[in-house]
Amino acid sequence: MSSSLTPTTYTLSDFDFELPPELIAQHPAAERSASRLLDGRGAQPVDRVFRELPDLLQPGDLLVFNNTRVIKARLYGHKASGGAVEALVERVLPGNEVWAHLRASKSPKPGSMVRFADAFDAEVLGRGGPDGGLFHLRFAGDPLTLLEQHGHVPLPPYITHADEEDDVRRYQTVFASAPGAVAAPTAALHFDEALLDRLKARGIQTAEVTLHVGAGTFQPVRTDNLAEHKMHSEWFEVPASTVAAIEATKAAGGRVVSVGTTTLRALESAALHAPAGHILQAGSRDTDIFITPGFQFKVVDVLITNFHLPKSTLMMLVSALAGYEHIRQLYQHAIARGYRFFSYGDAMLIQR
Repeated sequence: MSSSLTPTTYTLSDFDFELPPELIAQHPAAERSASRLLDGRGAQPVDRVFRELPDLLQPGDLLVFNNTRVIKARLYGHKASGGAVEALVERVLPGNEVWAHLRASKSPKPGSMVRFADAFDAEVLGRGGPDGGLFHLRFAGDPLTLLEQHGHVPLPPYITHADEEDDVRRYQTVFASAPGAVAAPTAALHFDEALLDRLKARGIQTAEVTLHVGAGTFQPVRTDNLAEHKMHSEWFEVPASTVAAIEATKAAGGRVVSVGTTTLRALESAALHAPAGHILQAGSRDTDIFITPGFQFKVVDVLITNFHLPKSTLMMLVSALAGYEHIRQLYQHAIARGYRFFSYGDAMLIQR
């Protein structure tokens, strides 16, 4: 691949690579912090273990986590006609309503009912949602309660086993607190309580944002011209306390370390609306930010991230942060050394 590529000349095929199927992790490492960590900050990659992270950061750095909690968003049911329905709840709304993806041989019509898990009914109100193609449903009770009782862990499409009891625990971060995601912020899955304690003891500060990861994170890019791709929309919130922590860190010469691409998307989205004299703006809104090479980062200095799917928007994001050719080199190294890929896989550490 030519190193003369400029941001305007990148196409979808530039972010493709051959991945041996056996490197797609189907289960997490036995211990969260025992995952491998590819240190990609220097000219040459260095193989490490995730629990070494405190030694790779500096006192005064700020780690920012996404505190979203994965909900049991997948439901199985049937229409009044008996036809099977599979739902993936994308967003919980007021009034016991949700936006959901529905799979059925024939789409249910507005006004019809769907019976889920032989336990409760949902009325189909219509179509729409943040990205236009979702079903608007009204549940017969509180959606979060019903999903917790009757739903399934929404494992990604490349994990081939049905959700198990271990997935309930491991496809969730140890600090998840704000329910609403249908996919885990996977870079944060490597943190356990002992590692968090060691980071604190080393003088590394932490802060949180919330971005409810949507199913669109797995949506393929279908156009070779990246400018034609419409990014999915996700809800996020950056608290005022996190804005203050970031601005204090920058003022003191520390680095903002984003734990995962979802945290990065929230922070850089908040920077797009920053008032004069500030780096980013507190508050909540939807974002459809699409980060490709040439993007000007305003907040994040260092990124902890898992390894991403070929031709995905996340491959474009990490290439924008660390450099296209550098990411190609890191991925070639990871594949040659047998790193585990995707949600339950290993991690890497990269910087701007």
